[in-house]
Amino acid sequence: MKILHISSECYPAAKTGGLGDVVGALPKYQNLAGDKAAVIIPKYAQSWVLNHRFEPVFSSTVRLGSIYVPFNVQELTDEYLGFSFLVVDIPGLFDREGIYADKQTGFPYHDDVERYIVFQQAVLKYVINLEDKPDILHCHDHHTGLIPFMIKHCPDYRTLHYLPTVFTIHNGNYQGAFGWDKLTLLPLFDAGASGLLDWNHNINPMACAIKCCWQLTTVSPGYLHELQHKSLGLENLFRQETAKSTGIVNGIDTSIWNPRTDTYIEQTLESNVAKYKKVNKTVLVKAFGLHENIPLFVFIGRFASEKGADILPDAIASFLLSGGRGVFLVLGNGDRVLEEKFLNMQKHYEGFFNCAITYNEKLAHQFYAGADFLVMPSRVEPCGLNQLYAYRYGTVPTVRNTGGLSDTVVDFGFHNGTGLKFDNFSVEDVLIAFYRASQLATDNKSMNSLRERIMQLDFSWQKSSQLYRNVYQKLLR
Repeated sequence: MKILHISSECYPAAKTGGLGDVVGALPKYQNLAGDKAAVIIPKYAQSWVLNHRFEPVFSSTVRLGSIYVPFNVQELTDEYLGFSFLVVDIPGLFDREGIYADKQTGFPYHDDVERYIVFQQAVLKYVINLEDKPDILHCHDHHTGLIPFMIKHCPDYRTLHYLPTVFTIHNGNYQGAFGWDKLTLLPLFDAGASGLLDWNHNINPMACAIKCCWQLTTVSPGYLHELQHKSLGLENLFRQETAKSTGIVNGIDTSIWNPRTDTYIEQTLESNVAKYKKVNKTVLVKAFGLHENIPLFVFIGRFASEKGADILPDAIASFLLSGGRGVFLVLGNGDRVLEEKFLNMQKHYEGFFNCAITYNEKLAHQFYAGADFLVMPSRVEPCGLNQLYAYRYGTVPTVRNTGGLSDTVVDFGFHNGTGLKFDNFSVEDVLIAFYRASQLATDNKSMNSLRERIMQLDFSWQKSSQLYRNVYQKLLR
C-alpha cells in the first residue's frame, strides 16, 4: 500500500508542534510495517532544510488568479528519515524562515491563503504526473483541506478522483477560512460545487475537507467527541459526518524518545530509575538556580491560549506564596506579553521559578528526564504528545481533563492511575493539582512505583499506525 502524507509540517524539517511530530513519525512506522509511505511539505527557509541536499524531480506551474506560479518538487537525497521526503519549492511564497509567522514580528503572514492554494495544486500536479501513484492521499489539517474537493470537482485534477482521501484534524481551532472575495484564486471548479466550499458565508478549507474526504480522523476519540459539541461553528457538520469519522490516539517515536539511548539528556537510564531521575533533576535545578530536594514542575510548549500557559503565572504565584512545596521551570515561547510575565517572575521568585523563552529540542528532552511533574493546563488538547513523552521519561503528567488528555491519563486516585487530573480551567483547580502532586512526591515508595509503571506504558506508533492501516484498507475495499 502506497500512502502520500500531505502536510504543512514534518519533523525534523519544519515543526511548530504536534503536527510536525506526527507527520515525521507515522510514515516511518508505516514503512516498517511493510507499506510505502512518503511525505510532501512546502520548502521553507528553515535551517534544517537549508543544510540538506534536495534533488529536483518535477517542475511545472499552477494558476493563482490571473498569474501562473512556477514550482518544483524536490526529494531529500543526503539523509533517509525512514520515508521518502519531498518538498515543494515555491519561490516568493515559502522561502521564508518562519513557517506560519514572521520571525521578526511574530505576526502571521498576510498571504497564507495564496501560499496554501498554490501548494495544494502543486502537490496534485506532481501526483498526476507520477507513473506509480499513491493508493491513499492522507491530508493533514486545513492547509491541505481543499485537496479532497479539488480532485472531485476541479477539471484540472479530476483524473485523481478515484484516490481515497483521509483528512486528519490535529487542531480544529485553525480552519483556514477566508472570504469569497478570494474565490478567483482557486482553480476552476464545477459550478454546482460551490456549496461544498461554503461554511458560514466563508470559504472554509476544514469544513470543505470534512464534507469531501472519504474518511475523517481526529487525533484522539475524546477530541472527536469534543468537536461534535464545540468546534467554532462546525459542531453540526461534525455530527452529520459521524459515520465516516474516527479518533485515533497519536503515537510517539520511541526511537527518538528513549531514555536509554537519548543523547540529549545528561544521564541515560540503565537499570535504576531513581538514580536516573535524580541525576537529570540535579542538572536542571543547578543550571537554572533552583532549590534542590523539592518537587520540580515543568511546562513545555507554546505560549498559546489553547495550551493554557496564561493560567500559570497566577497559579504558580498562589502556590508559592501560600507555602507550597515545589519549584517550577517553563520552556517555550509565543505570546509576547506572557513571555514578559515569566521573565519578571524570575526576579520575584528566585530559586523557585525560572524559564527559558525559546524552542529548544535538546533542553526539552532534559526537562522530561529531570522533572518530577509535567504540567498541562490545556484549554484544548486534541491529543497531546507531551504527556506521552513524560511517561516515557518517568515524569508524572498533571493535566486538565480534556480531549486526548482524557483518553491517555488516568488519575492517580484510581486503580493503576498514571497521572493527576483536574477538570476546570481555573487557578483553584490547578492549585489543588499542585498540592496533590507535592503530597505524592513526599511518598517515595508510591512515587517510584508510579514512575516505573508509567514508563512501561505503550503509546508507540506501532499500535496507532495499525489503526490507520485498518482505515486505509477499509477505503480500498
